[in-house]
Amino acid sequence: AILKVKEKGTVIFGICGGYQMLGETLSDPHTVEEGGQMRGMGLLPMDTVFSGEKTRTRVCGRFGKLEGILKDLSGTELEGYEIHMGVSTAKEEIASLTSIFDSNYSDCTYKNEGAYKNNVYGSYVHGIFDKDSISREIIKCLARKKGISMDHLESMDYASYKETQYDLLADTLRKHLDMKKIYEILEMGV
Repeated sequence: AILKVKEKGTVIFGICGGYQMLGETLSDPHTVEEGGQMRGMGLLPMDTVFSGEKTRTRVCGRFGKLEGILKDLSGTELEGYEIHMGVSTAKEEIASLTSIFDSNYSDCTYKNEGAYKNNVYGSYVHGIFDKDSISREIIKCLARKKGISMDHLESMDYASYKETQYDLLADTLRKHLDMKKIYEILEMGV
């Protein structure tokens, strides 16, 4: 189904494992998952090899110079996190989707991350759509392709929304848990 809609010009955007599946092969020589090799969708000229080391890091960065439907995202700042096993390597010259700065370190490790070709985009960054500026621009780009005006698109502050949801969860936990006992356990260092 994905290959069929891709042929119609539909934007395909894979995150993490979805990004890996967009490539040509996925190999697991160290039996990190189930071992062996399998064919990917072949939409991006890259191979992924699983390794025993898991990447777990918060990142920030910006979209590179993009072409295609999502070209208006070029230069937009992003943030999120990576949590994956494996490394994806391009088999030919392929455009980098983003420039990432590893935000866990004061010296900020820089790397090009993700890839795109035509209207197929992929990234290891979870939360890449969480910033309002990114989700709004994607909606505008897709709407423009369909001839729909989104000039009066209302937005929502997703970070505030998440904080509100965390506050609701905390209030519910406080209401239904013995918080005094939990604080006693925390103070004992158990």
